[in-house]
Amino acid sequence: MIVLKATQEKVLSVLQSVAGIVERRHTLPILANVLIRKTGAQVQLTTSDLEIQIRTTAELDGDSGNFTTTVGARKLIDILRTMPSDQTVSLESSQNKLVLKGGKSRFTLQTLPAEDFPLVQEAASFGPKFSVPQKTLKALLAQVSFAMAVHDIRYYLNGILFVAEGKQLSLVATDGHRLAFASATLDVEVPRQEVILPRKTVLEMQRLLSDAEGAIEMQFASNQAKFSFGGMEFVTKLVEGKFPDYNRVIPKNHKNSITLGRQPLLASLQRTAILTSEKFKGVRLNVEPGTLRVASNNAEQEEAVDELDIDYGGDAIEIGFNVTYLIDALANMGQEMVKMELADSNSSALITNPEDANFKYVVMPMRI
Repeated sequence: MIVLKATQEKVLSVLQSVAGIVERRHTLPILANVLIRKTGAQVQLTTSDLEIQIRTTAELDGDSGNFTTTVGARKLIDILRTMPSDQTVSLESSQNKLVLKGGKSRFTLQTLPAEDFPLVQEAASFGPKFSVPQKTLKALLAQVSFAMAVHDIRYYLNGILFVAEGKQLSLVATDGHRLAFASATLDVEVPRQEVILPRKTVLEMQRLLSDAEGAIEMQFASNQAKFSFGGMEFVTKLVEGKFPDYNRVIPKNHKNSITLGRQPLLASLQRTAILTSEKFKGVRLNVEPGTLRVASNNAEQEEAVDELDIDYGGDAIEIGFNVTYLIDALANMGQEMVKMELADSNSSALITNPEDANFKYVVMPMRI
């Protein structure tokens, strides 16, 4: 039976959309496979790592009839990648194996039975559905995801907090040294819901979301989140635990503020960062009326100093930061100007977009 028949380009893109979560080595060999379920002309592909499940449906020609099997996802992708994009490829079933044909090539692949594929058990009750444009969510994720912790013992920091309340969706990420907050307006009012999406889910969502028109629908349960967009359905486990109270971390009423060009500041920090050491990424910022001086040095007694002219008439402040934290924030902001609010050398700094109150970035100072 011909399970599917289409151009290499089409088959590959459908496969790649679900294969991001597939681990090459897994304790359960079947999780390296993609579940293929054919119903008439429609083919549904599902992958899982027991915590995240991605499913997509596509119209791929082939014989009519129903059929299910599982086959190695990465292997299939690796083979397809070697074929021309306009070549017609087909997948045929024969005696517990799948045969991939394209041009004069044929590959016979081993399958595992579909009934052994462990589907994620969906939560019994989800909260209300709400949606935002895909590109809005993609932008929000980009604005905060760099501040997520990586392998932190406080596991609730290894992800992003989603807070939906009223007509607002806010995303927050922190690794304990810095915090990023971004929010957007929803079309509908929703009751307050707060969930933490795991890091792997966030990275996968960023890979799959597009800037194209189209909305993404979200639903949250106590231990699961469900997203539907562009013919795909994405179900993920949530991180359990209590996220820190981000409102207490965001400084209010810092009396000294500087507004300056984002690009010149970013370039200055990148230059100065060259002479920081691998282990110690500290830079000193000296803020004085009219001038911002950025300086760094390293164990070889090398030193970098860079100055920017600024429109500032507040207190003179000397403050140290991990330069990577500043560069990350500025590189993920898109606008021309950036606002930096400071209190003194021991208080965290607040970085915002002067044109958009929906983004806030807090960075702790560092002793230098």
